[in-house]
Amino acid sequence: MPATPAWPPRSTPRLFVETPLGEGGQVRVEGGQAHYLLSVLRLKTGDPVKLFDDSTGEWLGLASAVGKRDLILDVTAHLRDREPVPDLWLCAAPIKKGRIDWVAEKACELGVARLVPVLTRRTVIERLNAERLRAHMIEAAEQCDRTALPELAEPIKLEALLRDWPVDRTLFFADETGGAPAAEAMGAHKGPAAILVGPEGGFDEAERDSIRSLPQAVGIGLGPRILRAETAAAAAVSIWMSTAGDW
Repeated sequence: MPATPAWPPRSTPRLFVETPLGEGGQVRVEGGQAHYLLSVLRLKTGDPVKLFDDSTGEWLGLASAVGKRDLILDVTAHLRDREPVPDLWLCAAPIKKGRIDWVAEKACELGVARLVPVLTRRTVIERLNAERLRAHMIEAAEQCDRTALPELAEPIKLEALLRDWPVDRTLFFADETGGAPAAEAMGAHKGPAAILVGPEGGFDEAERDSIRSLPQAVGIGLGPRILRAETAAAAAVSIWMSTAGDW
């Protein structure tokens, strides 16, 4: 006998929704999400959509009413719980548009729990479009089969970040003047952690001294090559995930 096809199929589209999900509920989809499902994917009544809400995990939705500009999805089954997320923050100085969007996207893909924009003396951009950054994280989660999104914190000045730093969280800062090899340092410090990456041009000397004076701070090196800010962020997160995360 032929094998029974998997249900829902692996090709089923995934959608993040703000509405808390539960079996027997309904979700109305409008705007850009509806346009994608109706005009791009040609969704029809009875077709499945995987839904997640960053809280209760992933659910199966079935299209029950399809209009020209919106549709109704019936929530019919709980597919899996929200995934566990490693306790890692990424504290990154905002960089040019497009590149900071990339950082937000990769933070989600790599499993960061919290993204904190940090304003430094050499930060070029001081005003961020939080809605756009969150949209990039949502798109990454939809495409990469994630059920959790990073928390996006409000931008904070470096001085305030250091002043209120949690006593139980290690702060690994990418020190362009040199530091312990990242994998070695991260492997030696277990528990809640954060990675601090500076802007184009790096931290100035006074900022570097302030960071070093924090008892929880550990300077790390990212190899012999000079990395752009967004590359340093992704590299440091990847190293932490490989030594202390869930890889």
